[in-house]
Amino acid sequence: MAFDHVKEQNIGFEEPVRIRHTDEEAGDNSQRWKPRDSIFSSGGHSRRNSIDPAAALPITYRTMSMDIDETQDQKKREDLKLASARAAKDLSELDWHIVSHSELYIRLSTSSVEGLSAEQVKRRLAEYGKNTPSSPPSHLFQDWFGYLLGGFGSILLVSSILVFVAWKPLGQPPAVANLALAIVLLAVFFLQAAFNAWQDFSSSRVMASITGMLPDECQILRDGIRTSTAAAEIVPGDVIFFRAGSKLPADIRFIEISSDTKFDRSILTGESIPWPATVDSTNNNYLETRCIGLQGTFCSSGSGVGVVVATGDRTVFGRIAKLASQPTTGMTTLQKEVYLFCIVICTLMLIMIVVVLIVWGSWLRKDHPSWINVPTLIVSCVSVAVAFIPEGLPIAVTASLTITANLMRKNKILCKSLKTVETLGSVSVICTDKTGTLTKNNMWVTDCAIGSLTMPLQLATDRHFAEKQQSSNTALNQLRSIASLCNAGQFDITTSGLPLANRKINGDATDQAVLRFAETLGPVAEVRAVWDRQFELPFNSKNKFMISVFSLAKDIGRDITLSAVESEAFSEEELLLTIKGAPDIIISRCNRYINDDGVSCPLDSNTRETIENIKNKWSREGKRVILLARKILPWATVEASQLAVEFGKEALEHARSGLTLVGMVGIMDPPREEIPGVISTLRRAGIRIFMVTGDFVLTAEAIARECRIISNPPERVHDVSALRDDASAASSGDQVSSIVISGSELTMLNGSQWKQLCQYDEIVFARTTPEQKLRIVKEFQSRHEIVGMTGDGVNDAPSLKAADIGIALGSGSDIAIEASDMVLLDKFDAIVEAVEYGRVVFDNLKKTVAYLLPAGSYAEFWPVITNVVLGLPQVLSSFLMIIICCFTDCAAATMLAFEKAESDVLLRPPRRPKKDRLVSWRLILQAYGFVGTLETVCSFAMSYWYLQRHGVPFSALWLGFGAIPDGMSSDVYTQRLNEASSIYFVNLVVMQWFNLMAVRTRRQSIFQMPPLFNKETQNLYLFPAILFALLMTFFWLYIPKFQTTLGTTSVPAIHFFLPMCFGFSILVLEEGRKYLVRKYPKGLLAKCAW
Repeated sequence: MAFDHVKEQNIGFEEPVRIRHTDEEAGDNSQRWKPRDSIFSSGGHSRRNSIDPAAALPITYRTMSMDIDETQDQKKREDLKLASARAAKDLSELDWHIVSHSELYIRLSTSSVEGLSAEQVKRRLAEYGKNTPSSPPSHLFQDWFGYLLGGFGSILLVSSILVFVAWKPLGQPPAVANLALAIVLLAVFFLQAAFNAWQDFSSSRVMASITGMLPDECQILRDGIRTSTAAAEIVPGDVIFFRAGSKLPADIRFIEISSDTKFDRSILTGESIPWPATVDSTNNNYLETRCIGLQGTFCSSGSGVGVVVATGDRTVFGRIAKLASQPTTGMTTLQKEVYLFCIVICTLMLIMIVVVLIVWGSWLRKDHPSWINVPTLIVSCVSVAVAFIPEGLPIAVTASLTITANLMRKNKILCKSLKTVETLGSVSVICTDKTGTLTKNNMWVTDCAIGSLTMPLQLATDRHFAEKQQSSNTALNQLRSIASLCNAGQFDITTSGLPLANRKINGDATDQAVLRFAETLGPVAEVRAVWDRQFELPFNSKNKFMISVFSLAKDIGRDITLSAVESEAFSEEELLLTIKGAPDIIISRCNRYINDDGVSCPLDSNTRETIENIKNKWSREGKRVILLARKILPWATVEASQLAVEFGKEALEHARSGLTLVGMVGIMDPPREEIPGVISTLRRAGIRIFMVTGDFVLTAEAIARECRIISNPPERVHDVSALRDDASAASSGDQVSSIVISGSELTMLNGSQWKQLCQYDEIVFARTTPEQKLRIVKEFQSRHEIVGMTGDGVNDAPSLKAADIGIALGSGSDIAIEASDMVLLDKFDAIVEAVEYGRVVFDNLKKTVAYLLPAGSYAEFWPVITNVVLGLPQVLSSFLMIIICCFTDCAAATMLAFEKAESDVLLRPPRRPKKDRLVSWRLILQAYGFVGTLETVCSFAMSYWYLQRHGVPFSALWLGFGAIPDGMSSDVYTQRLNEASSIYFVNLVVMQWFNLMAVRTRRQSIFQMPPLFNKETQNLYLFPAILFALLMTFFWLYIPKFQTTLGTTSVPAIHFFLPMCFGFSILVLEEGRKYLVRKYPKGLLAKCAW
């Protein structure tokens, strides 16, 4: 019975004539081709490994030249050579490419008709394992080295060692406080390393979960039934189907292919030139032959079927990946910016340390030798380092990016790298494909045309069944036949019992629509049973048509496919060429047409004009128009072609003229319901949305109008004539400018015209090729636009790769998903959330920096400087500086990553990466000049006010250089200074709580975005962070053992409440500033707003 299932799909195409030909684009690369059955027109899906292929194959492996990138270091170069050599040696023993098909089937115990049985699959899974790569080798030593010394780890380690030295042997006597400080610095050093390790593990887990969410299926033949299965479940011997856009999940031997089948092997070879496929071996080298498809490569055109010969680590991809070392991952753009800022901070730190050393060496050592001795000098330098560097910043940045990526994943927005999250906030132009992206990719034929007669589908169906009782040569029967034959779609046998609308079809959306139309008029299997397919050129975005050539299998085929006169004259030795595609491409090649009576007539100018008007009318209604035509090829021509070994080229040549137009169909592919709202939202966010499609100009414009990509009335929509040769575009004032332009017109534009075109607000690019899509992306990028490209097809892959951020749909082709940076698993409207997340992550990182700098850097620095230069006691101990940076502030800074978007986040223009820096002068002014100064002054005031009230007047401290006030013992003086230090610490901690509430928003009031009691704006994680800071305060200040060892003390209750007043004043002042920024967006405060 299983055999019968396959036979039903394969009727009429069992043993076609074998024809030798060359590939149309490969020139002299001839191949022997075994004609393929239409069952092989659908491809599989294998996308699980689409995230960062370099992580799986981290080498520039070239099978031809074996060149190595000169920029790589010597060790990596040697690793690559070794990996390539060992892989080549292993592969030299393989002979899958040179054995015959029959021997291939015998060795693998498989069949091209039945495939493998379930029992065979079970046994082979146990023998060979799953089709997944082995885990890459771990580099534990290198990883932990990076964890320990990453960020500010090296500074912490050196500081700890220096303080240990200051304790012993330099300390005379050794100061216990120095020992405690050294231990704390060392503990923070290891704590930072542990956090870095956890963060790396967490990021890897998020990225791995994203990988697991990508679709991972392929089409195979098992037990005689075509089915889908996970790529990991494939075993040697499986018969697998592929088509343009498919990524091969394993190494396969081709057994049947279309004439234009080519593969992109750049992931293995580094060469982008398409690799033509053949059925028979072309080279004894396993890597060079064209009858082997390698795992991880993409079918860039054509379709076919192959037998799996290797899986997992046994594939070429797996062998090389296993032998080569895994590459390191570079920093993201924002991480580089943060580290650049940290380098600046560290440079300033070193300068200030040098200043301290100079002041000590040239002045203090001579005039005040008892004030700062060598151990104290070391501790002072360490204090400068600790005060200057915001230790929690790198941790908070990485955590923020990972948290945001995880939030996006939960919303079915999959970012392949953290860099993608950053780029989203800067996107200023989005070029989007139409079919399957803006539209549902759920196509249905709504109208058909026979000559000058147009009919809706229901009327055509009624007329067909009425006419077929009288004659089989009717016009609709001929249209039905061509629609059935020139079609790569295939009904899924498992859904044959369902209504036609619910039956599954393997094939692209256009083929599905045309095939359903044909089935509506009569069984497709009947037509396919009476013709044998001999040649096929699948549809591609360059030609914009599909060609199939058939020989007659049964005489009845002539009657249902040709007119009465042609049927009588058709010889069994002749072939029937059928073609389906874009009317504007094919109609000029037609010289005859089938009228509504089913008679072949000359195509005169009046009829041609009528057909052109029908096409334009349907296109204006947003319908995709498909023209179907045919041509009879004389036997003499076929025989000559066989002798010339160029039948593929000959068929293309025949299709250039002398065609008979059988009819046209109008296909409706409605836009997704959410698209108009999405376009409006993105436009308000300052992002220009352009349509880039291969569809006819009028169809593209109609759909663009439905989607609101074009908002102007037709009379205000420009065409290419509006682009002047040598002048700048005329200003449209406040009016929105719109233009519709075709791919052929793009090729004629000069630089001045491109400049004008790129200034339009609304653009529809129609009838574009992949090369033109790529050109569009490059032109906008050259004008400093950050370009996002959305698409789901094979023809979108080059532009997806070239764009600053490529966005694919989860339902798209393997090659599109591989080329993209982000995948939308659910609906297209998720792109709004993606852009919002991209902007929010940048906002939240700025908030993190603005929160960390006032207390964690600025307010800690001044106690050290006043101690060295002005002779004042260091009113904040180095130990408590560490507690602020790594405990009380760091937790709250990380929680800012969970802040919701402000209401104006999608009303602002996109961020300009080269101008809108993460740490700008405005942010420094806010953090240091405003909040930092307030916190520093208030903390100093509270500390010295406390000392004044307890017998230590400020006048006794100013330029005192350690002098103890009269009448006070050394122990009491030290105790008072410790209390003042703890008060300074508490003051900063408490004021930072209010600063935390203030930095939650950059422009909005806290009343517009309350942190509580509003699900749209609340961030409940902030309050545990505040509680944690309070617990840390009590932990370090109130435990007696710590007080004795670390010099901390308890703090009077008033010094918890007074900082609340100061902090509240910061909140009030910030609210006033934000109000003025909102009210006067062009005022001075707005220009200085961070």
